[in-house]
Amino acid sequence: MPVAKLYHVPLSPFCRKVRLSLAEKKIDCELIEERYWEMGADFLRRNPAAKVPVLKLDDLVLSESAAICEYLEEAFPEPSLMPRSAEARYEVRRLVGWFDDKFHNEVTSKLLYERVNKKIIGKGFPDSGNVKSGARAIKYHLDYMAWLLEHRRWLAGDVMTLADFAAAAHLSSLDYISDVDWNRSDVVKDWYAKIKSRPAFRSILADQIPGFRPPAHYADLDF
Repeated sequence: MPVAKLYHVPLSPFCRKVRLSLAEKKIDCELIEERYWEMGADFLRRNPAAKVPVLKLDDLVLSESAAICEYLEEAFPEPSLMPRSAEARYEVRRLVGWFDDKFHNEVTSKLLYERVNKKIIGKGFPDSGNVKSGARAIKYHLDYMAWLLEHRRWLAGDVMTLADFAAAAHLSSLDYISDVDWNRSDVVKDWYAKIKSRPAFRSILADQIPGFRPPAHYADLDF
């Protein structure tokens, strides 16, 4: 196994997705918190886009969470987080894009970024309009997940895939600040309980953000 270092922000869903992939593949990784908004020279040398996550594997430096996860899948194929058929792989990529694009823009950026990120980076108070918009939008997304899970064992099909990790990364970040109504759908709640019980989730459930205390159920595997 390579020497791995992940430059990350604990509540970033993009960083969490990579952390879950690394842990599932049993790749030990040193976590280094990166204050990316300070635009430090060392960090910009690692990723001129000034975004986390950045994964360093020996001398290889990787950025962009989707590309990192695809690299890990190709370089460390077991256990697999992508199905075999082209059609099934397409569905995984579609759903990863759904959560990292649509869900992120409509929900995560409106709730997590307003409630937490603004305070951490000193950008003022939450925009109530954005918070209300995110609170409305998450209901639609939870209903869509429920529809998928009523027809499939996991989000993209019969086996757990990167699509489940992408969704769980966003929802776990929001769950840390009590912004997920788990009573809205039993099937979604059962799916999340199942995925957060995996050993790969342990470090995420142990995260503690100064100034923000998670709800009691956050790290409870039985809710």
